[in-house]
This record gives sequence, structure tokens and C-alpha cells, in this order.
Amino acid sequence: MSEKSTYTRVNARTRDESEGDDDGSAGQRWVRPGEETEQTEETADEELVCPECGGNVVTDDEHGETVCADCGLVITEDSVDRGPEWRAFDSKEKDQKSRVGAPTTNTMHDKGLSTNIDWRDRDAYGNSLSSNQRQKMQRLRKWNERFRTRDSKERNLKQALGEIDRMASALGLPENVRETASVIYRRALDEDLLPGRSIEGVATAALYAAARQAGTPRSLDEIERVSRVEKMELTRTYRYVVRELKLEVEPADPAQYVPRFASDLDLSDEAERRARELLESAKRAAIHSGLLGA
Repeated sequence: MSEKSTYTRVNARTRDESEGDDDGSAGQRWVRPGEETEQTEETADEELVCPECGGNVVTDDEHGETVCADCGLVITEDSVDRGPEWRAFDSKEKDQKSRVGAPTTNTMHDKGLSTNIDWRDRDAYGNSLSSNQRQKMQRLRKWNERFRTRDSKERNLKQALGEIDRMASALGLPENVRETASVIYRRALDEDLLPGRSIEGVATAALYAAARQAGTPRSLDEIERVSRVEKMELTRTYRYVVRELKLEVEPADPAQYVPRFASDLDLSDEAERRARELLESAKRAAIHSGLLGA
């Protein structure tokens, strides 16, 4: 293949040449494919200026027009609106009207990419299904669950993430803590830290570490009450996971416990303020984290 065959013919005529030539062949040249793309991008950039005054061009999405910000020339009109045809005034209404799937999440073993079949035997209009249809849906649910967990690793992950979600709900932890705990457990599973340890123990340790990293710590006694492992196993597994994964977990700030304890004990604002003052005094004396002052 000759060198010329790898080139593309493009028009490179100037305005003066186009006025003086009528045959359409003057000013044509051969360029490489990469040069053609660069010239196309340069042409697109040049079109972003007003053809009348050379000013800046802005897009008016409300009226579907492209106008010049300097002279007000309407360059294009009736542009296509590529957004949704509906409007929403809050996040709840937006979620209800949206027709796309939920974002991926680490709190599910398949990251939420698989299909969930509703357990209620009703159609899209809320009507009850017939007996034959109910049996068919039951078989579909069974096979769907089998396909969602194809191997032992996915079954392990499904059980652990379900345990994390259960404990986080019981402790009132936010969604970001559940995400972080799920990521920590996934890392422990990928680095083969589970042999010799229970799934519940590693999941509880991941949740405890995630809560401390997010600044919403829970005490060991609180974690133990909702967990299925003993306190001794929890502390041992937690130290092992933090050490092996090299997690950066700072000591919990005692002030983070004050609002929750004050709410649970129904204390007054004055008592909560006094507790904060005592904690600040303990911090200045360096005795709030098991350390003695000089």
C-alpha cells in the first residue's frame, strides 16, 4: 500500500480561494487521519464564537436557543432537550419518577447489578396472580437466587453483607458506614483473611472499624449486643483485620459519644454542655485516651 493511500483528502480552501475558484478542486490537500480529527476539533472550537461580533456564545436551555452574550444574536433555536420530560421538586419525587436503575453499591454481593424478583404475587397493576402464575414465579425466584450466588465466595459475601446490614440497622448507622464496612470485608475476603475465623466475626470487626473511621463510633458493648460473636472474639478479630489490611483507625473521640448518650439518658442541655467541658479539660491534660499527663 502506498503512503498516499493512508491519507484523506480534505478541503483546505480559504474564503478568498472559494470566491475565486468554481471548480471545487482548488485548495484540496492530503492529511493523515489524526490531523483530520484535530482539524475537526479546532473547527468545533471556532464555532463557539459569535459569527457577527466574535463574542462569547451561551446556551439558553429554558428557551432552547444559542445566543451571543455580547450582541444578543440568536445563532440557533429550537434545540433538542436531552433531559427528562418530567420535573421533580425534591429528591424523593425524583427517585419515584426516575426510570433508571439504582446506582451500584458495595453493600450487595453482586453490587446491585442482578435482578430482584418481588416476593409479592402481584402484577404491575396490583392484581393477584393466578395459581399457575404463582408457581411459575416461585420457580423463577428459586433459579434467580441460584444464579445470583454461583460459588462459595459469593455465598460467603452475601451472608456477611446481610449481617453487616442487620447490625448497622440495629445500631442506627448511616449508609456511608455500611458502604465502608462492606469494602473492608471485601478486602479481607480478597486477601484470604477468613480461614480460621467466622464470617460473623470478620463482618462485625469490619463494621466496628468503619464506624470509627466515619466518626460515628459505637462502643464494644453496643456492638456485642447486636452481634452473634462474643466480645473476646470481636476484639481479637478487629486487631487482626486492622493490622493485616493496614487500616488507619484513630482512637475514638469521647466527645462523639456525648450527644447520643445524652439523648438516651434524657439529659438536659446544661448537663451535655458540662460533659463537653469536662472532656475538653481531660484532652488538655492528655488523660482522655488512656495516657497520663506529664
